[in-house]
Amino acid sequence: MVALVLVPVGLVVGLLAAPLAAPYVGDVPRRHRVVLGLVTAALFGVLGWRVGFEPVLPALLYLAAVGTLLGFIDVGVKRLPDRFTLPSYGIAPALLAAAAPFTEDGLQRCEHALVGMAALFALYFAQALAVPSGIGLGDVKLSGVLGLYLGWFGQDAWVVGLLVTYLLGGLVAVGIMIVRRSRKGEFPFGPSMLAGALVAVLSFAAATG
Repeated sequence: MVALVLVPVGLVVGLLAAPLAAPYVGDVPRRHRVVLGLVTAALFGVLGWRVGFEPVLPALLYLAAVGTLLGFIDVGVKRLPDRFTLPSYGIAPALLAAAAPFTEDGLQRCEHALVGMAALFALYFAQALAVPSGIGLGDVKLSGVLGLYLGWFGQDAWVVGLLVTYLLGGLVAVGIMIVRRSRKGEFPFGPSMLAGALVAVLSFAAATG
């Protein structure tokens, strides 16, 4: 029931958010706006089905909305704008904190979320310093937000999210290498990060609706 309600909501959110990508990717054609709306609707529906009407749901829907927009921009221009990642360091913790009083072990989950945020940010930052050509600063900034959510769902979710991210990123890199017949060339890593986080959240979230 929750999923059925959230699908049209997600469609509207995605369609309204699409023009926000214009400063980075240029004019957003109607078909691209529709695709962004459909992807957001699908994510809203899946989260509604898997999580149900739980206090953490608004925080997850926010991540789905901003993550879809970030993924769209990253695929288009290989960029994760600060305009969307940096405010998430305030919005996401606030939404999770609001859910904590109504969630079992909510305070502990908040603590784990903060640890997860710091740990994933540190890991990506270290990687960016060691291999600057591997990931960009946009990926580093996004990592903290995703680590926050993964930490909320526990250590296992954090690990799964990280492993799936690198698995997907590796598959994409190999695919691009085969197509281009070259090891050179950048590719957007943000979508793999977002997909890895989604897989972990869907795997460890309690389905109640």
